[in-house]
Amino acid sequence: MPIGSVPPGKHDAYAVLKVGDFRSFLTFRFFTTLAFQMQGLVVGWQMYELTKDPLALGLIGLAEALPNIVVALYAGHAADRYNRKHIIVWFTLLFLVGTMLLFLFSVKSLGLIALFGVFPIYLVVMISGVARAFLYPSIIAMMSQIIPRQLYGNASSWSSTMWQLAAITGPALGGMIYGFFGVRIAYLSVLFFLLVAMVMLGLVKNRPLPQFVEGETLYQRLSSGLKFVLNNQVLLGAMSLDMFAVLFGGAVAMLPIFAAEVLMVGPQGLGFLRAAPMLGAVAMSLVMAHRPPMIHAGRYLMIGVAGFGLSIICFAISRNFYLSLGLLMLSGMFDNISVVIRATAMQLLTPDEMRGRVASVNAIFIGSSNEIGSFESGVAAKLIGLIPSVIFGGIMTLGIVGFTSKFAPRLRKLNLREMS
Repeated sequence: MPIGSVPPGKHDAYAVLKVGDFRSFLTFRFFTTLAFQMQGLVVGWQMYELTKDPLALGLIGLAEALPNIVVALYAGHAADRYNRKHIIVWFTLLFLVGTMLLFLFSVKSLGLIALFGVFPIYLVVMISGVARAFLYPSIIAMMSQIIPRQLYGNASSWSSTMWQLAAITGPALGGMIYGFFGVRIAYLSVLFFLLVAMVMLGLVKNRPLPQFVEGETLYQRLSSGLKFVLNNQVLLGAMSLDMFAVLFGGAVAMLPIFAAEVLMVGPQGLGFLRAAPMLGAVAMSLVMAHRPPMIHAGRYLMIGVAGFGLSIICFAISRNFYLSLGLLMLSGMFDNISVVIRATAMQLLTPDEMRGRVASVNAIFIGSSNEIGSFESGVAAKLIGLIPSVIFGGIMTLGIVGFTSKFAPRLRKLNLREMS
């Protein structure tokens, strides 16, 4: 049965793109994601060139995840208490300042890395982690204010498509610029795309402040999002499934080593390896925009995560560059099924006044698992070797799917059509 169950002719796949503010907002997300992905690749390759150590690559993820987790709940509270567009502006600027610092560190004549080692890079990555912690819940919450409820699923598909397109272009472009023009030009390119993003955000109309319940203490507001998720089996199961799958099954942090020592393709090849999962995700997003997985969403979610784990295992075994690209594309296709289903369920189940806080909990579960997963991958590669560590992660992902399917029956039987 094909993804989705909406009969042809009864679903307008482009309905949400007719909303002008959504188009501008989507373009803003495209350029910020492009910049984030470029910077992630450039920092990873620069760190590998400086240290030649897989653990150092894993520590990049940890340096971003820890501050992200620490401030995430407050970031969600802020998104539900203050003007969401203003939050997005200020923390995009903070990320831009971090990129400027990375550019300065890469200027050899200043001698900062020679003097301090790689510590300044980790420090900027931590700053970037704080910026992204505040950006995510405000972006998710503001997007829900821009579009009507009946278009949430359609918006999730197109938002994922644009995110993945940027995530394809970012690593490929970052790798090419780094390989041909060097690290400084790469960081300047990131700055340029962040400035373009700010221009596009300026075109989006301000939205009213979210509804605020008077009399709640800060602790009550910080904890309410977490309690809401913990008491909802669908949201808790979906977030936990994706968190552990990414934690154990992600191989992205180790791609610089695969590119340099296994596939022998250098920074240019690394850009394509980083982009391959995103290309697969874009293809699947377009399928789901036309054939949304609404009725049997839970079943497709389980299939998607299991397929992701199998693809990662096969990637670890491959020694052919083009086969590896294909397997990474396949992993992105499977992964994006769960991304769209989880995002749609979160929008449909969450009251508007709690969107920021619930999104921040999702960021802790999902966003930070990428960075902590990078750290886990680095430690595992150091202890048991690169290839065995990635195979182990894929096997763990399959086990997690089985566990979740058994103990979260409401998630397994999820029907998004009944909720919309």
